[in-house]
Amino acid sequence: MSEFTEYVEPTWRGLDMRKLKVDEAYLIPKSLYNTVTYLYTLSEECYTCPYTKVKAVPQHLANGDANYVDVTTTLNVAHPLKFKIFDNDVGRYAFSNESALCEFEQRNLKEFGVYNLTVNVDGTCRLEIDKDGVNVNYSLLSVFVLVSLVLTVLKIGLCAWRSYRYEDEILDNTPPSPTTQPTSRNRMRSLDVFRGMAIVLMIFVNSGGGDYWWIEHAPWNGLHLADVVFPSFLWIMGVCIPISVKSQLSRGTTKMQICLRIIWRSIKLFSIGLCLNSINGPNLESLRIMGVLQRFGIAYLICGIVHTLLTQTDRIEPQVTWKRALYDIITFKGELVVALILVIVHLSIVFGLNVPNCPKGYLGPGGQHSNAAYPDCIGGATGYIDLQILGNSHIYKHPTAKYIYDSKPFDPEGIFGCLLTIVQVLFGVLTGVIILIHTDWRARITRWLLWSMFLTILTAILSEFSKESGIIPINKNLWSLSFVCVTTALAFTLLSLLYYIIDVRHWWTGYPFEACGMNAIIMYVGHTVMHKMLPWHWRIGAMNTHFLLLLEAVWNTLLWIGIALYLDHKEFYYSL
Repeated sequence: MSEFTEYVEPTWRGLDMRKLKVDEAYLIPKSLYNTVTYLYTLSEECYTCPYTKVKAVPQHLANGDANYVDVTTTLNVAHPLKFKIFDNDVGRYAFSNESALCEFEQRNLKEFGVYNLTVNVDGTCRLEIDKDGVNVNYSLLSVFVLVSLVLTVLKIGLCAWRSYRYEDEILDNTPPSPTTQPTSRNRMRSLDVFRGMAIVLMIFVNSGGGDYWWIEHAPWNGLHLADVVFPSFLWIMGVCIPISVKSQLSRGTTKMQICLRIIWRSIKLFSIGLCLNSINGPNLESLRIMGVLQRFGIAYLICGIVHTLLTQTDRIEPQVTWKRALYDIITFKGELVVALILVIVHLSIVFGLNVPNCPKGYLGPGGQHSNAAYPDCIGGATGYIDLQILGNSHIYKHPTAKYIYDSKPFDPEGIFGCLLTIVQVLFGVLTGVIILIHTDWRARITRWLLWSMFLTILTAILSEFSKESGIIPINKNLWSLSFVCVTTALAFTLLSLLYYIIDVRHWWTGYPFEACGMNAIIMYVGHTVMHKMLPWHWRIGAMNTHFLLLLEAVWNTLLWIGIALYLDHKEFYYSL
């Protein structure tokens, strides 16, 4: 069972194995060379970066020397590593023009392993396994099995309790409690389920997701599991805008009143997000201005007002076949023009603005990127504009790129990125328009999948089927055009699937995610405020294994799902 929970011996040849964190291993360098050598490493995750100096290795450190612990170093082995050994100190970074004694790449280093790196007398190198590491994927399986067993027991217990209560009611000739009767809701369940899945996944990744690299946000370019959550949430918000506007107009609410409500709701979203940013202390001199809810508020404000003003209350469906087939596009043409203008403005600024000490059109993370040629250029025009508007004291200090590229502060939810965020929400508005205009499920799904296909092709063109080499790489931090396209395509596809399974075929009720979607704002604010509190979070020992961190994240997520189910049982729903 130890291999499934990442258990290791407390010590190994004098090394404290419990001091290692997740995805870390020990490296014992041993030099038989005739002078001091210098160890440099490079992670595969750091694109176009120079090698970084780890430490100096004293000469003639023979096998069995008691001082080997003094030169032992820890390595992060989540990604493949490259090694270089130099016979002189070339500085903090080693560039490609530096001549090394030896260099090699190692792709199969494991967590909690111990590895011997030997520099031979002739300058050659060899890496050997001293203690094999653990397979971190076993923790996924073990937590899944454990949670499945617990949920199965709870389900059996709940069924037994309901059966017991039902027998008591029959014996007492008492009619069933009205709270046990299912409540029928005249709405698309798949929309609530989609929103519920998004908020559940958001809570899971915000809880750490077990510290698996592919669950966390990508350091810069690329698409990890955490990166699809926020855009999906924004997109589904857009889907609900035209449905809400039509409902209000049908009740006689004026467009002015609707716009005022949109403004008020946007202010509340922005204000709540600002308050959440002060959760570690309300220091106004260093308070982060932007954030998740702030971007929600801005996008909702623009998209809601634009759609409300452009909505025609007296439209008549055309009788011509081709016009009727494209009626959703014709109806949405104003919003599409707004989206196109925003894309043009965004791209013109990104590739046309002269940023001091940065190449025009730079989209990298700065720091070590491009061999540390532009250390202060994180995000290019995007980072520069946010820095000028918000100031260095009011932007996010710990971007994901900081820990890989040694980058400067950068706000992934900054102001400039709102331009394409609005475009993404407008795609959601288009989805809602399709729902209102086309009542046949085949027409809806066909259009959603066609949009998904179109955006997927556009993503492939912009990114050139690569992570780093495209014209516009997929990048959540920059909220790039290719990122908007690929995440919107995923949203179109997922909603099509959920709609067919839940609303068309009724194969699944959406349990338990529908209840989560009905109270998404309570779950988001609640899990943010109570992030460090019992019983949602806990610590046992060093918490240095994927198993414990994953178990804690799953526990926290399940607890909030339980809260959502309880609120749904009480028929308590809250929205701003």
